[in-house]
Amino acid sequence: MKRRSMLGWAMAAGLAGCERPTAQPPLPPCRWVGPDPARGHRLRSADALPAPALTRRARVLVLGAGIAGLAALRRLHHDGVTDSWALELHDLSGGNSQGHTLAGMACPLGAHYLPVPGPQAEAVQALLLDLGLLRRTVRGLEPDERHLCHAPQERLFIDGAWQDGLLPSADDRPATLAQYRRFAQRVQDASATLGFSMPTLHSPWTPGHATLDAQPFATWLAREQLTDERLLGYLDYCCRDDYGAGLAQVSAWAGLHYFASRHGFHAPGDAEAEREPVFTWPQGNAFLAQAMAEPLRAHVLTGRTALRVQEERHGVDILVWDEGAQRAERWQAERVIVALPLFVAARLLADWADPLRAALDLTARRQPHAPWLVANLHLREPLLDRLGAPPAWDSVHFTPAGTSTALGYVDAMHQNWRPHPGPTVLTMYHALPVSQRAALLSDSAAAWGAKVLAELALLHPDAPFKIEAIDLARWGHAMSIPAPGVRGADGLRALRSARGRIRFAHSDLAGYSVFEEALTLGHEAAHVAQV
Repeated sequence: MKRRSMLGWAMAAGLAGCERPTAQPPLPPCRWVGPDPARGHRLRSADALPAPALTRRARVLVLGAGIAGLAALRRLHHDGVTDSWALELHDLSGGNSQGHTLAGMACPLGAHYLPVPGPQAEAVQALLLDLGLLRRTVRGLEPDERHLCHAPQERLFIDGAWQDGLLPSADDRPATLAQYRRFAQRVQDASATLGFSMPTLHSPWTPGHATLDAQPFATWLAREQLTDERLLGYLDYCCRDDYGAGLAQVSAWAGLHYFASRHGFHAPGDAEAEREPVFTWPQGNAFLAQAMAEPLRAHVLTGRTALRVQEERHGVDILVWDEGAQRAERWQAERVIVALPLFVAARLLADWADPLRAALDLTARRQPHAPWLVANLHLREPLLDRLGAPPAWDSVHFTPAGTSTALGYVDAMHQNWRPHPGPTVLTMYHALPVSQRAALLSDSAAAWGAKVLAELALLHPDAPFKIEAIDLARWGHAMSIPAPGVRGADGLRALRSARGRIRFAHSDLAGYSVFEEALTLGHEAAHVAQV
């Protein structure tokens, strides 16, 4: 966190309430929860492990039980391939969509919403139909409104007050409004001439897309003379929220895809400027991950670290470490679906004698991943609020582009129907630069908790006096960053179309990390694995 320090937290805490407090509150208890980084690092010492204690067999083995892996296993079982299993490194399945419980309240450890899918997201629509979250009507597919985000949905702290929505107000700012309309037109033009869809698996890739993919979003915006601070701050937030990196790090294709593949971009006052409906739950997308995993519970083995994958003449041999039993296992499978980040897959397949080996290595080296910090703060009573819009599900502090890692906070109890405010859990997100990955893994939970609380105190000076505990989750390689050249890489196309005994399914294959891409890639890989 380059913006605040522990001293900043202490200073902010002193502003709480109507009177200056006589004593600074102690930092509440802080602890690490969620994924254990040490397990992933076991790959580095795989050669020192003892010989396997037992051998197990499967027709298809899925490595990784994130959203892509669960989608693959789900389709395999749906298609009758019941001799299929998924092995998951962590103690919980779901990948970046894991959930948590703090003070008896459910809260997310990662992804926390899903936009209502469009017609291109057929696999996502099918899942939501099966779960009863979508239903067919004479008007088409309609969402179950009980699972949509309740109003008020979003608010932004800017100019000393809260405003409704996350796009900064352009009131009395004609130059800003003109820039909003200019960008809206560019998004509309790109959508009409090139085409964008979510997910991208079956969408075309043209020279126009490649031109956008070759340059940073910041460069493209400057060339289009889109320079307004409020527009750039908003676009930077959007990129950090979806991609883990800002305008200077992601490609122009990614920046435009964010809007053109979903709801477009609409300036204030435009007829179509309606808020995008999103599904959300107190535990975030863990609701979906748990619903996918529950029917397959006996076939999802957690606490299993895959260490080596070798393709043999008649199948695939996999070395696995059982974290619970502290022993090595050998698995033999006819086919393997590698639903893991590509840089992990490259290590597992070090001895893979396949023409795609070079593509895997090159792609893994060129694809950066953003570290994330997710902090859940137990709040014993409501916070005092500033002027403007009332408390919402998602609250964000406006900062100029390139000046912050913070993404605001969501209220875990916002979806609850209780008649009055009370204790809740606020989930705060930070998309960190790659340079802070080492500090994320080495610094104490208390040090990071102090920084998170300092950020919250900027918006709510009384927060340090009302937070009971802070649980933090660290994701060292949370999101694939769609940096220039990543999405259009030949290696990604080759890996997506792999047809041997080893297939690939992970959102890394789309060049960025979102639920729709992961689920679709897993769904498709399971179909191909049966051919």
